[in-house]
Amino acid sequence: MGDKGGDNHSEVTDFVLAGIRVRPELHILLFLLFLTVYGMVLLGNLSMIGIIVTDPRLNTPMYFFLGNLSVIDLAYSTVIVPKAMVNILSQKKTISFAGCVAQLFLYALFMVTEAFVLAAMAYDRFIAICNPLLYTVRMSRSLCIQLVAGSYLCGWVSSILQISVTFSMSFCASRVIDHFYCDSNPIEKISCSNIFTNKMVSLSLAVLIILPTIVVIVVSYMYIVSTVLKIRSSEGRKKAFSTCSSHLGVVSLLYGTVSFVYLTPPNNPELRKVASVCYILFTPMLNPLIYSLRNKDVKDAMRKVLWKKKVLL
Repeated sequence: MGDKGGDNHSEVTDFVLAGIRVRPELHILLFLLFLTVYGMVLLGNLSMIGIIVTDPRLNTPMYFFLGNLSVIDLAYSTVIVPKAMVNILSQKKTISFAGCVAQLFLYALFMVTEAFVLAAMAYDRFIAICNPLLYTVRMSRSLCIQLVAGSYLCGWVSSILQISVTFSMSFCASRVIDHFYCDSNPIEKISCSNIFTNKMVSLSLAVLIILPTIVVIVVSYMYIVSTVLKIRSSEGRKKAFSTCSSHLGVVSLLYGTVSFVYLTPPNNPELRKVASVCYILFTPMLNPLIYSLRNKDVKDAMRKVLWKKKVLL
């Protein structure tokens, strides 16, 4: 099953995912935690998608992006969590070589796509508040589709580059990945190849992804704040800021948890795993809650759905 000393990566047929190291008696509790939070991820994001698709009042650019954000959150959790739950209760804890490649590819794809979709949402809020009379012209349906398609394209290209350099390495020492899913950093640790190229590619991708998305978000909100402060009525300022608060909350949650994951000291892998749980499970669970609790249109749509169900019952 495994590789032999000096063999190339093509000899490897599977890897072992070490998972989160807890005492055996806590495995059931860990499984139930994953199951409960993942269930909430499914419920929250599927509900959000359903509400946006079925309510004609939410047929606007902002909710088009929000629907795609829910799809992305649902997707990257599903790529990782079900396999992690199986491994918690399993003795083998293996993942095939092809499965590991697919998991890393999809995880990177959705992670990068989410960053660009959030940047597109910031641009949408900028147009809505700073140029409200031109909003329907500027944020046309075709532009929204192009922005989302471009986000997926950026995710696809970066993922191809990431898996190309990661799985071109040789694995000579061990096939045990010290994580609960296939991520590039712990995979590099079990390689006997020179990983300088991998590090340079990862760093370059991080700069090319984070820099433009952060710039778009920061510049958009600089203009938004400047415009809102010019509104004379406090009610008008409050209404303008309320349309942005949910997006800012989601952006802060995403970049906060991702920073926690990748800025955690490499000599503390268990802390990095806990940080990864926050990003992979709790972020997609909280995103629908942030938008539903802070957004009047979503709350009204949810009440409408619940009222219909009550009438039918």
